Parts: sequence; structure tokens; C-alpha cells
Amino acid sequence: MEEIQAQSDHYRSSSSSASSPTSRVPSSNFFYLRKPGTVRQPISFEDSPDWDDTDIEAKVEEGAADSINAATTPGSPSLSKLHSGSLPSPSLPEGAVIARKVVGASVVWKDLTVTVKGKRNYSDKVVKSSNGYALPGTMTVIMGPAKSGKSTLLRALAGRLPDMARTYGEVFVNGIKSRLPYGAYGFVERETILIGSLTVREYLYYSTLLQLSGFQKRGLVEDTILAMSLGDYANKLIGGHCYTKGLRSGERRRISIARELLMRPHILFIDEPLYHLDSVSALLMMVNLKKLASTGCTIIFTINQSSTEVFGLFDRICLLSNGNTLFFGETLACLQHFSNAGFPCPIMQSPSDHFLRAINTDFDRIIAMCRNWQDEHGELSSVNMDTSVAIRTLESTYKSSTDAAAVETLISKLTEKEGPTLKNKGKAGIVTKIAVLTWRSLLIMSRELKYYWLRLILCMFLALCIGTFFSGLGQSLSSIATRIGAVFAFVSFASLLSIAGVPAQIKEIKIYACEEANQHSGTLCFLVGQLFSSIPFLFLISISSSLIFYFLVGLRDEFSLLMYFILNFFMCLLVNEGLVLLVACISQNVFWSILVLVPMHVVMMLSAGYFRIRDALPKPVWVYPVSYVAFHTYSIQASPFHVIRGMLENEYLGTSYAVGQVRTLSGYQALCNIYDISANSNAKWVNLLVLCLMAVGYRVLLFVLLKICFVKKLPQRCCSGVLGRETIQDK
Repeated sequence: MEEIQAQSDHYRSSSSSASSPTSRVPSSNFFYLRKPGTVRQPISFEDSPDWDDTDIEAKVEEGAADSINAATTPGSPSLSKLHSGSLPSPSLPEGAVIARKVVGASVVWKDLTVTVKGKRNYSDKVVKSSNGYALPGTMTVIMGPAKSGKSTLLRALAGRLPDMARTYGEVFVNGIKSRLPYGAYGFVERETILIGSLTVREYLYYSTLLQLSGFQKRGLVEDTILAMSLGDYANKLIGGHCYTKGLRSGERRRISIARELLMRPHILFIDEPLYHLDSVSALLMMVNLKKLASTGCTIIFTINQSSTEVFGLFDRICLLSNGNTLFFGETLACLQHFSNAGFPCPIMQSPSDHFLRAINTDFDRIIAMCRNWQDEHGELSSVNMDTSVAIRTLESTYKSSTDAAAVETLISKLTEKEGPTLKNKGKAGIVTKIAVLTWRSLLIMSRELKYYWLRLILCMFLALCIGTFFSGLGQSLSSIATRIGAVFAFVSFASLLSIAGVPAQIKEIKIYACEEANQHSGTLCFLVGQLFSSIPFLFLISISSSLIFYFLVGLRDEFSLLMYFILNFFMCLLVNEGLVLLVACISQNVFWSILVLVPMHVVMMLSAGYFRIRDALPKPVWVYPVSYVAFHTYSIQASPFHVIRGMLENEYLGTSYAVGQVRTLSGYQALCNIYDISANSNAKWVNLLVLCLMAVGYRVLLFVLLKICFVKKLPQRCCSGVLGRETIQDK
């Protein structure tokens, strides 16, 4: 390690004097937009503000090797506003200690190339022969314009590329070529789905229960809250409640990072930590990450651009353009590299903006627009900068510089000896995960007024409307057909109202996808937990609305028959819940899910046997298979074996009606006038069993789809918002 440190110091000192390029673009090609008549003078590198290197001092307590105090960062001109008090600086309380059982790990990538599968073969190179490293206690940033390969390189280092990508080259962790085990690293997506119905402390606590085994997890949560400066928001709801506002994007971004810190990873990968953050929130975020790095964690993240103050917190930068590495090394050396190549950073401009301005090909369109504007208005001068020439010049300058040679030398030093192997941390058991997911879902349902309680109110209102509409039917023979219509309308329309839960179902699937991507959850745990948590809520809907409907319509006043009615309706809701979850998982869109579910319910209602008995339906399609997969059939109407189904059997078998003054007609005979049926005392329990099997069957089908078809695609689709080549090729 002494040799590595010496080599690193040598690289730090030698990187500021990069060799001159063999071919250089004239510095006069890089200008601000100026009005006509002004003298176009390039701003030299000497006019730029000085950047002092920042050293991190990690103080280890004597006799406590597992605890490292938060280090302090000396002041520098780039952080003058921060230390002057104009911006809030998150600081830990006096004597606070961030406990870490392990220190960070070194990550080295050598000749790393990532290709994406095109129409015929793997020909599209997204990352091309990239070399670099990340050391413990440092922050390494991967920077570049859109579609430069930033996220692809980050995912390749973490081993999270999808199946459509292939990786060539070598990735070393502590000098060993191996995949990162569970718990050794944390990966934060660009867009992480959080649970708005939970407070920050609750969300992190449930995440801890899902991630780790053992006890004493409350202390981990509190340490993480302090580490990410979330103490003022610990008891606030993430997404707000009713009309109250939730947390801002800065706090939400820090919560997503805090979730990965619960395992105390050696390495932390973050895709766009400053995504959708303002300048103050971005600075606060990077100061927290800097303090986290000072505890020994290795932090690697991507970024589009940053302010001058944020740029001063970076230790090393990997600059990409179209998959090519234009520079890797210290941030100060990158400024010198651009200056030597003929692109000095102008004064009063952020270095990151300057870098991206020089290598972003999209600026060529802006240059053309500026020229057209000048021709029409004469207010702006032309911008003579060929981006392709700038990229080639910067790339050739770096390849022939001492910076690239120093990187290769240090990479060989870091990989010549094998360091300690990162161990797999213990996961929570399946039973524990199911219990946590069930309890968490119940808590979410109790607080989701918009989707769950509103749905309960709608079902009760529907039962009240149908009950009052069909009230006063009596028990006459002429009321049989009307009573059947009331039962059909109640079951069918109440099931149709369940579509209102589509947004909540899609949100649960997205939360599962993000947790599954980080191995915090599992498909079986998610489905079982979702089933257990939905049972009390669906039973509450069924019993409340059924009681209103049952007594308003005036069905048979027997407790056993009432309980069967409630149980039958509950099973219908449970089956429909599985169907909604299946469609929502496939479409992943509220509009398309509703568009599919509404016609599906209409078709099921048509084939249920109310409008026309099933034996009279056309055999292709309507009988086979539509009438068999429609749960309305087993709740309302007759089967092809002429066995009366569910609620009709429950209501009319064992009854009799007077016909004239002498003759009586049984309920079975009365129903025969409308439906072709035969009596069977066990038929209604068979129907209930069929509904139960359908409820389980939909979830088994969903398990197969999640496990086989969507196991790779769903996390990227939910967390990143895109699926396909755009995910690989970066933002």
C-alpha cells in the first residue's frame, strides 16, 4: 500500500503538467457570444481562479477500528460561500460517530468496452476501451454529455447491465476479478420510487428490515439519518398527506441514497445524484457525499453538469464523449488538460459547463442558430468551434500525455496484488420479508385516502344506489327476475369499480421493481405480502357494501346465507384484484391498464349468463374460453352442467311460491323458467372453490411473468422510466 500511495502522490504532482499535444486547435476558436465589433480575445487559463486540492483526513479512534469519525474538509476558494455561512453546511453533532464495520474498496476498470445488441449483432459500442480507478475515501465522477455512455459505464462497474449489452475488458475490486456480492455495494437509480405514505424514519426502518438480518436496526436508521442530514425531516411524510406538501426533490434524493447506506456498503454507485436538484440542494447533496466518502466509502457517480463549488468537491473525473474517454484523473489536471489542448476555462464559468461546452456535439446546432440570428439581426457574432475537431484533439492530447501513463501505472499497481475479498452480507429471511411487506402495505393502505378509502366509499355508495333502486321487491314469483338483475348489477359494477385501484397497483409494482433490482425483496415475497395485505381491506369493502345491499334489497334473512353472500362477493373482489395486478404489471401505464380492463369486464359480464344462458351462447370464444375465465359466471349464473351458481342457489333453493290458491312452486322450479338448472346442494361451495383457485391462479401467472419475462426489464422500466437502447446509451 505504501507503493500505491507513493505512486498516487507522484501522479497527483505530475498530472498538472500534461504534455503538449501533437496537433492543437487554435485557442481563438473558443469564444463567448459577443456583439459585432468587439475584439475576440481568448481567455487564458492563467486568468481562471485557482483550485486548491483538498485532502481528506480520516481520524480513527484508538481501540475502535470499526468506527471512523467524520473528517473535515479544509477551506478552499471554491467553497468560500459554504464556509462564509451564506449556505447551510450539514454538520454532525459534536462527538457523533459514523460507525463503519469495513472501509471502502478500490475499483479498477481496464480496457472496459460495452456493446449493445443492434438489429443483427453486437456492433454498437457505447463505452470504448475505458480505463480508470476509484479509491477508498474518494469521489469519482463520470461526466459527459447526453448519450456519452455515463450510465452504461456505471452499470458495467456495478454488474447491472441488461441482457442486451455485452461487456469486454476487466473490472477489479481490491485487485480481484469478481462480481460484487450482496451488501458490498449500493446502487442508486436516477429515479427511485419512494413510498409517499410513510415517514422518512418509517421508510428507512422497513428498508432495513428487508435488507439485513439480525437485530439492533434502529441504530442503523438513526445513524443514516444523521449521515444524510435528514434529522429535520425524519418524522415527516415523504409524499405528503391529503393537501399537505411532501418533501422536496433534494430531500427525496437523499432518502434514496440513505436507503442504500443502511447496509454500510464498501462502494456506492449513484446515477445522477443531482438529478432535478437546484443549486443549493445540489451543493448540500455533494457535501453530504463528501462527508460520507471521508468515512472510507468509495463513491462513484455520474453527473451532467455542476456548479463551481460542487466541482471543487470532486476528487477524480472521468470525462466521456460518444463512449470515448477524453480524460481521467484529478479535477485540477482536467483543467490543465483542456488548457494545453487549446481550450482554457474562461473566468466566471463553471469548469463542468466548460468541459461539456467543448465536447457536446449538440452545440453545433446552437452555433448554426446563432449564425442565422446574426444574419437577421446583427446582434450576435458567429461561434467558430468545430466540436468534432475539439473531441479528437482532446482525445489525442490525453492519450499522449503523462496523465494517461500515470493512470496505467497506478492501475497495474492496484491489480498486481490481491486485497481482501468482499464478503456477502446476510439477507433477511423469506418469512421476515413477507411479514414486513404485509405490515408495510397495510400501513400504506390505511393512509392512502385517494385510492383505498375512496374506493371503499364508492362501493358503499354503489350498494346504496342499487339497494334503494331495487328495494321493496318482496318475495313474489314475479320478483325473481328483478332480484337476479339486482345481484348481477351489484357484483358486476362493484368489480368494475375496482379498476380505481390501478394507480395504487402500478405504484406497488414500481416499488417492488426498485427493491428487486437491489435484491431487497423477491417476487414470491412481494406477491404473498400483497395478497395478505389486501385481504383485510377487500373484506372490509365486501362486508360493508354487502350489508347495505343485502338488507335494502330484502334477501333472505338468515345468518348463514348472509355470510355466504359476503364471502362470495369477497372472493370476486380478490379474483378481480389479481386480474388488475396482472394487467397493470404488463402495461405499466394507468391509461392503458384502464383501457384494457374496462372492455375485459364488459366481455365477462356479457358471458356471465345473465343476458343469455351459457348453453345458448356461441360455443367458439363466448363459451370457450370467455365464460370459463369470467369470475362473474361462478358468482351469478349457471354452468354447462346445469348446476345453479353461487348467489342464485344461495337465494332461491329451499324456497316456495304460491301459484293461485292451491298450487305452490318451489324456488328451483321458478328458476327453471328462466335458467336451465338442476339442484345440487354442494354446487355453491364448488363455485367458491373455483373462485379461490382463480384468485391463486392469477397470482401464479403473475409470478411466472415477473420471474421469467420481466425479471431483467421491469426494474429499468420502472426506476429509470425507459426500456431498451435508450437505457444503455445513457441520458
